Amino acid sequence: MEKHDRRSSGGSAAGTIQPTALDIYSEVQRGAAFREVRRRYRRFAFPAAAAFLLWYLAYVVTAIAAPGLMARQVAGALNVAMVAGLAQFATTFLLTWAYARHARLHRDPAALELRWAVSLETRQDAAPVPVPAPAPVPGLPPARRAGAPVLRPRGEHR
Repeated sequence: MEKHDRRSSGGSAAGTIQPTALDIYSEVQRGAAFREVRRRYRRFAFPAAAAFLLWYLAYVVTAIAAPGLMARQVAGALNVAMVAGLAQFATTFLLTWAYARHARLHRDPAALELRWAVSLETRQDAAPVPVPAPAPVPGLPPARRAGAPVLRPRGEHR
């Protein structure tokens, strides 16, 4: 039994072999454009994740190993531990902003171009498969089709 039927069901020439979506995706994954998008992602994500993890672990280790330092007053009731804890939140938001900016400027244009090329290659020229109408729900009025006239009881006007 064959896994993929790669023959065209109605193309230009009978018996022509058409690539399947799996073939196309495999080809794209081996391509230079895909590798470049992955490289750009890794060059940002891995160092950023490592830096944030080190910053978080430094906070936890300092809280355990140097409680006197963390309890030192900074201003009023505000101590070093509270300032460092709030800085954790600030760096989380800063890292999220930096990631979104990096993706928008360096990866998204290339990824969208690649996605467009793949969608053009995997597009089927055959007629779309009809989708059956949903079954009616008891107790609810039937949905109105686009363009169908609205039927109202006599005497009810809008």
